[in-house]
Amino acid sequence: MPATLVTFADGSVIGEGIVTRVDSSSEGAIVVVDATPFHPVDHTWPDQPGDSGALVVGGAQVAVAEALMAAISDEGDFAVGTDIPVKRGAEGWTWLVGHRVDGDVPSTLAAGTAVRLEVDAAHRAGLSRGHTACHLASLALDLAVADLWRKDPGADALGNPDFEARANQSSRIHEDGSVDEYRLGKSLRRAGFDTETFAATLAEREATINAQLSAWVASAATSRIVTEGPTIVDRRRWHCALPDGEAVILCGGTHVASLAEFHSISVALDLSDPQLLVMTTTATPAA
Repeated sequence: MPATLVTFADGSVIGEGIVTRVDSSSEGAIVVVDATPFHPVDHTWPDQPGDSGALVVGGAQVAVAEALMAAISDEGDFAVGTDIPVKRGAEGWTWLVGHRVDGDVPSTLAAGTAVRLEVDAAHRAGLSRGHTACHLASLALDLAVADLWRKDPGADALGNPDFEARANQSSRIHEDGSVDEYRLGKSLRRAGFDTETFAATLAEREATINAQLSAWVASAATSRIVTEGPTIVDRRRWHCALPDGEAVILCGGTHVASLAEFHSISVALDLSDPQLLVMTTTATPAA
């Protein structure tokens, strides 16, 4: 069985494919197709939820609750989502996209069946806005705290000190927004970050981030995904032609085509726990 070919990187929400496997898993009934426009949630870094939509065969629609990563080992072991025992792209495994179907899979979706795949376009668009806004917010955060480093933590996609890479411990994207958590513990202080000054100037940092995001949205910069190949495990990078320079970030998710798709992007910083910064990003679509 070859790796699943994917087309979501170019914005596709409609596709045609051949069912290659129908199986059950702890996630539910799974339909694997040789090619799909569905973006699956990653089992190792599940920041962006998988697409939902429908599989259409013989004029009948079968609802897809969510697309998931799936894999089959050279020994024939099939696993889906969090049951996959290895990291994405590991050798000895073929990497697939599974379409989780609630309830029983109809007999019309047997292996070898030609199907039409239809992604919920509105849900995808909301997640794409949320993911692009998430990246922009992290770049603006890096810039807003650049003066707080006493040591070089490495550079982000715009050449600023990479707070995001050093401190981020989780990221969850939803339609038109995201929630990111950053650990501000001893290890970050040892790395040279001034957490005390950051806490004392939190409101100023938030205002700086929001001003930067406003300027980037006003630029209507182009945004795109560049892929190294057509399969689900080929590397993909997000490119955004910001006024500050082109940002390039390794990313497996989906994104908008232009920042003109936003009316605004803003963040709220919460440091209720002195050891944990929570950044909530909110995107408002353009009218």
